Amino acid sequence: MKLISWNVNGLRACMNKGFMDTFNALDADFFCLQETKLQQGQIQLDLPGYEQYWCYAEKKGYSGTAIFTKRTPLSVAYGLGEAELDTEGRLITLEYPEFYLVTCYTPNAQRGLARIDHRLKWEASFCTYLMGLDSKKPVVLCGDLNVAHQEIDLKNPASNRGNAGFSDEERSAFTRLLNSGFTDTFRHLYPDVTGAYSWWSYMFNARANNAGWRIDYFLISDRIAPSVADATIHTDILGSDHCPVGLLLNLE
Repeated sequence: MKLISWNVNGLRACMNKGFMDTFNALDADFFCLQETKLQQGQIQLDLPGYEQYWCYAEKKGYSGTAIFTKRTPLSVAYGLGEAELDTEGRLITLEYPEFYLVTCYTPNAQRGLARIDHRLKWEASFCTYLMGLDSKKPVVLCGDLNVAHQEIDLKNPASNRGNAGFSDEERSAFTRLLNSGFTDTFRHLYPDVTGAYSWWSYMFNARANNAGWRIDYFLISDRIAPSVADATIHTDILGSDHCPVGLLLNLE
């Protein structure tokens, strides 16, 4: 089973930068998007063999998530079920017989941690939500979680300490999530690999210099960690300031 997750930083813009070529070449069973920046009806995708599920932000041109899947789910849910946290189109959950698939675009704490309180409310509710799912069947979570967990996960940890995405609060929340029964699939397989990033600033020639951050993840319930065949970061694929990340999972 092949899964792909990609923050496309605006799907309409990404469509003009080879999105469909990437989509067809990767040929995933599940293709999850974050930061689609769309409202309903603003794009029509012809994806034969795939069902499409979209979650839109109330604010135009902002946030948003989608999942394209070859497998019909048992059920579909949008958001966390909390009105305060569910206006930005950040979460989709598909239920299957063997597992839940969740794609998430975690709120950014913003410059100066201006939105850290909202971010931490999200983190607490999200962790509770995932633990609830995990109590029923295994969870496969993917998305832009907007945090580099450890120093190995970004190029310049010293100068970014305390900044959005590498604050003590966000890193601790990620640690709590992992300690609640979840495995970071990439670090599970590649605990010591350096220079493995999924996002690069558009400034300072960051991507050419690989001055990046690993903030896009596949997390899974600990009990299915032995099912991970590979975890990939497709750094060669352009079209966004993020690159796609992938998971090969033997659950069937």
